[in-house]
Amino acid sequence: MQVVLLERIAKLGQMGEVVTVKDGYARNFLLPSGKALRANKSNLEQFNEQRAQLETQNLERREEAEKVKAKMEGQELILIRQSGETGQLYGSVSTRDIASALKEAGFTTDRNQVVLESPIKTLGVYKLRVILHPEVDCEVSVNVARTQDEAERQALGEDVTAAEAAEDALLAAEAMLEREADLKELNEDIDASDA
Repeated sequence: MQVVLLERIAKLGQMGEVVTVKDGYARNFLLPSGKALRANKSNLEQFNEQRAQLETQNLERREEAEKVKAKMEGQELILIRQSGETGQLYGSVSTRDIASALKEAGFTTDRNQVVLESPIKTLGVYKLRVILHPEVDCEVSVNVARTQDEAERQALGEDVTAAEAAEDALLAAEAMLEREADLKELNEDIDASDA
């Protein structure tokens, strides 16, 4: 189906372009959301009449998105989640979780504005893009940790799961040395009682 775009759409085209898209994409997304019109003679005339108005609205929305970007850029979100000893989360962090954390931080975003290649399933600090306008996006940092203290350590660049594993290995080594000392003492006691 051929449609005329009413706004810039990533990987599709600029405002005013006539593009060919699959029928389902046009019927289920572009037309109902007001992002495009069917490319017939009357709609093209209607678009040409409203082009200046549409461009002004687009410019206003872009300027507003630039203002939000200035405040949101570099924002660090902390999400506290439960995980196993290896840092594997019980569940995952999705776009909905990130959008709700942004909402708590004072930004009105929708989950479809958050670009997440795959769900976050381990502890760590992740950089994500938030699309504020088809021409404006910004980067936020998501810090997934078990506690607030861990989040602060991760923000400083520490790998908390590796540090925890090293600490566990140290404790295990100390326990083994204590057991060896106890066995040695026990053997000495046995040898002394035999003599």
